[in-house]
Formats: sequence, C-alpha cells, structure tokens
Amino acid sequence: MTPATPLPTKAFVAPGHIVRYIWSQPEHIFFLFAASAAEFAYHPSVDWLYFTGKLPADPIGRMFSTLSYARGIVFANEEKAIQTILHIRQIHQNVETKRGDLIPDWAYRDVLFMLIDYSIRSYESLRHPLSQLDKQEVYEVFFRIGKSMQISNLPIDYTAFVNERASSLQNHLSPSAYTFDLFRQYRKHLGWFRYFCMFIVQQLVCHPILRQKFKQGPILVPYLFLFIYKFS
Repeated sequence: MTPATPLPTKAFVAPGHIVRYIWSQPEHIFFLFAASAAEFAYHPSVDWLYFTGKLPADPIGRMFSTLSYARGIVFANEEKAIQTILHIRQIHQNVETKRGDLIPDWAYRDVLFMLIDYSIRSYESLRHPLSQLDKQEVYEVFFRIGKSMQISNLPIDYTAFVNERASSLQNHLSPSAYTFDLFRQYRKHLGWFRYFCMFIVQQLVCHPILRQKFKQGPILVPYLFLFIYKFS
C-alpha cells in the first residue's frame, strides 16, 4: 500500500506577503534592531530584562534574540509558529515565577506595537511609503501573534493602532538609570563606529515621540547617511 502523501502545512504568513519581504532583508532587520534598542532603553519594563542579567551582559545578543523569535514566527508554518509563541510565553512565565511578580500586560502590548511600527518604518525608510492596505496587512500578522500570546485589549485595526501607539509612547517612555547604562553598554559592545551608525538609524526610524527623548544630531546627517546607502 502506497503511503499517504502528507498534506502541505499552511504558512503562518503567506508567501509573497509584505511582512515576509520586510523580515527577509538584512538591512530592514538592522533598522528594526537600532530602533528597538533605543525604545527598550526608555521603556519602564526594561528592568525585567535587567533582572535576568542578559540585557546588561549581552545587550546586542538580547535585542537580536527578540527579533530572531519574531522572524522565526513570520517564516514558520502555523503549527511551528504557535509552538514558538507558547515557548516565548513560557520563558516569560518562568521569569515571573523567579521574580515573584507579573509582567504587565501593557508591556507585552508595547513590545508588539514596537515590532509593528518599526517593521513599517524600516521599510518606508529604505524603500518607499506603504499604502494603508499594506500597513493593515502588517498589523494583522502581528495582531494574530498578539492574540496567540493572549495579549489583551489589542486595537481592532491599523488606524486604531496608530492612535494607541502614540498614546502608549507618550505615557510610558521616560529616561531612567537603566537608559543611560544601556546606551553605555551598546557603545561598549558595538564600538564607536557601529554605535554611531546605530544612532543615525535611530534618528531616521524611531517614532517621533521617542526621538524627542534623546539628543538629536545634525538633522542632515541621517538623510545623508540614507542617501549614500540608497545610491551606493
């Protein structure tokens, strides 16, 4: 008897989807990393990452670990993606048990919002503006991830997300002792040149509310950097 041919597994994100393209490009990942690194430094829940000891010891590895999990979900099939999401949730629950406290739901929501926002901003910085439909499609992918992680009170669509994202940044971001220590660690681990490149990218990609929090360099420098990249 001929063995039955296994049914093809459904991709979590369909081939040809804009999110797959964004997360397949190394330069997009670098822009995502740079912007996320800045936002983590100003976020009040960063103390959870310090609690584990992984962030100050290896801040670059910790940031890329977060992005690697997200990228793995984007390119996985449905079953594997859900397994990865549940694994992430279990890791967080283990940390909560060790600390004897719960990670606030808004902290999970803010990290998800960060991945949505910088997926779009990295693409638009390097390529061209996305249509409202494309942005909605990006949002829907991460909305599914958020629902699978049991994150509550997610905005119903991209338009609602934009408003809630701005409100969240306005209410939650604030410099602390962790902020300055983390930027020192970034510079130590990256070296001055890569740190400078990261800072330039942050001025290009970070949400305007976040950019107001850190000292701006000459306004022409980021755009000159981007011009050289695009036409090199």
